[in-house]
Amino acid sequence: MPPLETLLPVAGLALLDTLSPTTLGVSLFVLLSGARKVGRPLSAYLATVATFYFTLGCALMLGLGAALERAGSLAGTTAAGWVMVVVGTGLFAYSWVMPTGPKAQRRPASLRTTSMVALGLATGALEAGTAFPYLGAIGIITAAELAPAAWVPMLAAYNLMMVLPPILLHLGHRALGARMRPRLERWRTKIEGASREAMAWILGIVGVLLLVNGAQAVGPWELLETVGP
Repeated sequence: MPPLETLLPVAGLALLDTLSPTTLGVSLFVLLSGARKVGRPLSAYLATVATFYFTLGCALMLGLGAALERAGSLAGTTAAGWVMVVVGTGLFAYSWVMPTGPKAQRRPASLRTTSMVALGLATGALEAGTAFPYLGAIGIITAAELAPAAWVPMLAAYNLMMVLPPILLHLGHRALGARMRPRLERWRTKIEGASREAMAWILGIVGVLLLVNGAQAVGPWELLETVGP
């Protein structure tokens, strides 16, 4: 069994990942679509998302060690420091000017199984690069040097927890029917309005972290001489 110092932070990141606005937004759209049977399209979408991220996680786990060794040899160089400074500054600046108003969520063109699978693949492909909690969990698991018999079930449990809220929403929708619809409508409105604001905060935080680490690699005096008059 993995040690608690590995399990606890990974479980915390999994809980954070349950708040994915895209996954919740698509699930609420399906539940509120008025279709007679929403279980099959919703299951197809959630299974595709979970399988995509599980496969991605396994691929990263199997190749992350070698990649980290190569990256580690470059991370402390001045060139890498400047890259982090430029990217970090750009992300932080963009987080202040990016539009944060409500934006239409990614929605399926139809509720056919093939459409929901395609939407699940698109969700994973477009958002994998910003899946910071998941990438952080993979980093923690990699640092713990766990055997595949330990980290494979952890990744599977992580992805199951990630899609658990939509599953619970579906069960509540089946049990309560129309009585739950007003609440689902309110939740969908809140999710659509808050998702881009949350992304702006995430980009700003990541930008600051990159900027600080880049400045340490470049050296504060050299950085000040470059930006100074």
